[in-house]
Amino acid sequence: MSLGNDRAAEAASAGTAARFRVALTFDVEHPDRPSVPGVTERILDVLDRLHVHATMFIQGRWAEAYPDTAAAIAHAGHLVGNHSFYHARMPLFTREAFATDVRSAEGVLREACGVDPAPWFRCPFGTGQDDSAIISQLDQLGYRNVGWDVDGYDWDVGGAAELEERIVLESVACGDGAVVLLHGWPRRTPEALPAIVARLRDAGAQFVSVDALESVPSGFPVPRAGAAAGGADAATG
Repeated sequence: MSLGNDRAAEAASAGTAARFRVALTFDVEHPDRPSVPGVTERILDVLDRLHVHATMFIQGRWAEAYPDTAAAIAHAGHLVGNHSFYHARMPLFTREAFATDVRSAEGVLREACGVDPAPWFRCPFGTGQDDSAIISQLDQLGYRNVGWDVDGYDWDVGGAAELEERIVLESVACGDGAVVLLHGWPRRTPEALPAIVARLRDAGAQFVSVDALESVPSGFPVPRAGAAAGGADAATG
């Protein structure tokens, strides 16, 4: 039995499971793979039904295209973060273009969502989040990059059951403060969410947004035995 299975089974059998916090985060963006309309809205419906507040890193151009859905994200009480304007790899920008991209997204999100996304930022594809120059530029603009501990690979895994298993076992193995990476457009994501939330709650999880954590990962997760390898070339988001 895996470490995740061991901990989940122990928590479920204990009756009063030790509490640990999990932050579900979603990169809400124009998809770079085939998708269908309405997935983000379905995710919001599921989260509302399950009384889960998440963190949504929203692309500026996406918010321009779907201002009503962007507004609904903030209205539902989810924490809004900045996911750039163009969803380009941040190290490709000049310093001036970098600032323009971040500020453009910020302006759109302020208008569409009615909230300031600072200081929460996530580099598209994770590219640049392990680059001290990128982190320094974000800091000068009032932002900090939020990485992740658990990558659901919801854009790539075979189906909802596989996504559920990956998220549950790796979140339990990670423990308190696990930050989970998901996306706002894969069809399997809203299908898997009810079981993910139910199983993690049974294991003792409390769902929070990243601003409730004392610390958040700033880069890619440290590989664990049996976990899929991650990195800029493997990530989407």
